[in-house]
Amino acid sequence: MTPAPPPAPTLHTSTQAFLAGGPKRLLIGGEWQSAAGGETFATPNPATGQTLVEAALARAADVDRAVAAARQALERGPWPALSEADRGNLLWKTADLIERHADELAELETLDNGKPLRASRRGDLPMAMRHFRYYAGWAGKLEGATIPVSQPNQFAYTLREPMGMVGLIIPCNLPLLMAARKLAPALACGNTTLLKPAEETPLTALRLGPWAAISRAASSARWGLRRSAYTRRPRPFGLGCSRRGRLAWNPPKLTA
Repeated sequence: MTPAPPPAPTLHTSTQAFLAGGPKRLLIGGEWQSAAGGETFATPNPATGQTLVEAALARAADVDRAVAAARQALERGPWPALSEADRGNLLWKTADLIERHADELAELETLDNGKPLRASRRGDLPMAMRHFRYYAGWAGKLEGATIPVSQPNQFAYTLREPMGMVGLIIPCNLPLLMAARKLAPALACGNTTLLKPAEETPLTALRLGPWAAISRAASSARWGLRRSAYTRRPRPFGLGCSRRGRLAWNPPKLTA
């Protein structure tokens, strides 16, 4: 007789609440917003093919809104006024929140990505925390230098400043870890960010979004980084396949 399969583990109550919370929206300027066109797409459980949640499908207009919010946060408001030490404290607190919700995040990562729960809980989660804490320490240690030169009556120096808005494109193999690996250094250096998780695995990014310190646009959807549309462009940075890289640098025109 074939033994019966073991019962499926019971999900953490907060994981169940997140999955049952209805369609997931875009986080733009610190507020959850529906896609401008009202479209959504399904993100499935790779083990069963069943839909885990519906998530907002971002289009060009949504990217424009996210860029405007990131630019505003970069130039005005509390973020540019924060000291380096305060930025470090916010990153450390983000790591604390990840640690506090580690069981839930590990379950979401495994449901969405398909990797073993042990790999999520013992591997990805601790490393994501370490990235935020590591760069929290660096936030107050970024400094310029005065440079001796051979010409008389000359003064040469370097001044480190934020690059500006940074577009972060995250692959599906290590969703939370890669988000931490990109968000933490960008925020530590004073940038604002637009985070685009893989459409196959958006769940932990959506959960992380409200905790990731300051203004960011955690899009749970597909979008083109329309570099040519902005005089002050987001600087794209990410990992993934060659095709995604080409699309980021030379995106097609999007239609709603």
